[in-house]
Amino acid sequence: MLKLNNVVKQYDKFRLECTMEVPVGQVTGLIGRNGAGKSTAFKSILGLIRTDGGTIEVFGKNVNDLTTKDKEQIGVVLADSGFSGYLTIKDLMPMLNAMYADFSKEKFVKDCERMELPLNKKIKDFSTGMKRKLQILAALSHNAKLLVLDEPTAGLDVIARDELLNLLREYVEDGERSVIISSHISSDLEGLCDDVYMIENGKIILHEETDVLLSEYGLIKATNEQFDKMDQSYILKIKKEKFGVSCLTNQKQFYQDNYPELVIERGSIDEVITMMISSAS
Repeated sequence: MLKLNNVVKQYDKFRLECTMEVPVGQVTGLIGRNGAGKSTAFKSILGLIRTDGGTIEVFGKNVNDLTTKDKEQIGVVLADSGFSGYLTIKDLMPMLNAMYADFSKEKFVKDCERMELPLNKKIKDFSTGMKRKLQILAALSHNAKLLVLDEPTAGLDVIARDELLNLLREYVEDGERSVIISSHISSDLEGLCDDVYMIENGKIILHEETDVLLSEYGLIKATNEQFDKMDQSYILKIKKEKFGVSCLTNQKQFYQDNYPELVIERGSIDEVITMMISSAS
């Protein structure tokens, strides 16, 4: 569905070098802190910025060769984009209908009602969360094969996030659509994504299936003496602590079986991010 191969984008003080893939029927997460390169990668995928090297393929075609019809098959939510505040949702519907051959007014209105979005209120009077809901519903309204979602749940409360995540799960149920999504909210990714890529300073530093990350990764809490004695073959990152060291491993079971005296915690996405971007000792 989507492939980035050695994609390079050079700015004065930042360089993106990115290789990743989103297979058909899969939800892929791109995680990393602000400024890590997520938005640059998304804008590269959408052809909004000119890259300096590498290739990007969407639907098996080079991104520069996509036809208008191909582009209609991509639904987009970007963190820094939105609709004119002087429009209402009713004003927006004819525009969406003109832009997308497969726009479904019936589905769009139904989803707006489900998300409690007023059809006659000007968008400028919407809350941040309501504006974000509208962006996502517009992206879902025209039967796109690929969704590119940059921080789609930002500004939403827990209930609204849950509702939108349910919409996205329904969207990929047929196994023929794909999503690439970035988020700072790890619970969104844990419950939705099949796999995650972690980006830091413009480079992919980790790629893992979400189930593997949650089941096989762990955080070891060890004294300096325990650390010196244990096998360090499966340690990915080390962080000094007052009690000794915290260690990130992708072989939690190995250490549980061989070092029962160690304290080993389940590795959440948040903990993996924190450990992977910290400086190794």
